[in-house]
Amino acid sequence: MMKVSVSRFANNPLLTPGDLAPSRPDFEVTCVLNPGAFRFGGRIGLLLRVAERPVPEPGFLATPILAEDGAVSVIRVREDDPGISSASSRSFAWNGRFLLTTMSHFLIAWSDDGGRTFTPDYSRRLMPEQSCEAYGIEDARVEQVDGEYLITFTAVGPAGIAVGCRRTRDWRSFSSTELILPPSNKDAALFPRRIGGRYRLLHRPSDPACGNHIYLAESPDLRCWGNHRCIAMTRPGCWDEERIGAGAAPVETAAGWLELYHGADRTGRYALGCLLLDRDDPARVLARSEAPFMEPEADYELNGFYGNCIFTNGQIVDGDRVLLYYGASDSVVCGAELRISELLASLKIGDFGRKTA
Repeated sequence: MMKVSVSRFANNPLLTPGDLAPSRPDFEVTCVLNPGAFRFGGRIGLLLRVAERPVPEPGFLATPILAEDGAVSVIRVREDDPGISSASSRSFAWNGRFLLTTMSHFLIAWSDDGGRTFTPDYSRRLMPEQSCEAYGIEDARVEQVDGEYLITFTAVGPAGIAVGCRRTRDWRSFSSTELILPPSNKDAALFPRRIGGRYRLLHRPSDPACGNHIYLAESPDLRCWGNHRCIAMTRPGCWDEERIGAGAAPVETAAGWLELYHGADRTGRYALGCLLLDRDDPARVLARSEAPFMEPEADYELNGFYGNCIFTNGQIVDGDRVLLYYGASDSVVCGAELRISELLASLKIGDFGRKTA
């Protein structure tokens, strides 16, 4: 099997928290990560996930939450409050409520040099709007289907983690969020066209009771999803033994649909592999990475808010070339270049235990 040549951009990281202005003066940007990617108007755009927090106040924990009136409010709790049962840099539990220390939104950044450098466009922020996303919106995937851009993302709210969808044609006006998959679910990637007359979607139910596996769903209208089938499972003892999830939209090749995905082991280390799905029946896995084609190596991938982690949900395909955009250490946005032909040549062919659910 061929080794995949991964050429990281020389100017990585492309964007860091210090490069971005917060959405309001009393907030600060802590992380920029996991961008969706798209082409529009002759340019490459990234839909950045920007994680912000209230400017810290000594002796207090704080959480930003979307209030019923549509404004983001800040709840501050004393660190010695007896109602706090656990606390970390990411979250804390207070009086039975699970609260995040940051809130994420989306910000568009544009490239005029073929996808190597990006400039934030502060006129185009997508903010949480509904109760289902009261704790934030995360990890956008962008795909153009039937002439319209569909943005699938993780919606985080008091009722759990679900999959939302927003639409646009001009990247100026956007539809309201539609919740297309209920909790607990995430990592939803649309196929770019109908297959057998129906739209298809990869997704990852994330309830511990059902495992962290990749599922395939079908829809007649991009809104109602059903016929959910588990097509790829975690593999004990492998690099992707703890959880797996889809990256960006599958790429159609002569050999089948090529899907780049993330996998984590029991230590929490995130790396990237790929699946090859049948063109006519994408529930059928033809091949799968035996080893990661890309794993954390650079300092910015090994050290950060969540070190030893690379996570992709955005890519630009140009013939055999893929510009891969990814979050490193849950802290910064990076890029790499690779070849579809090498990814296909690296795959292990075999039966991967297709499971119908």
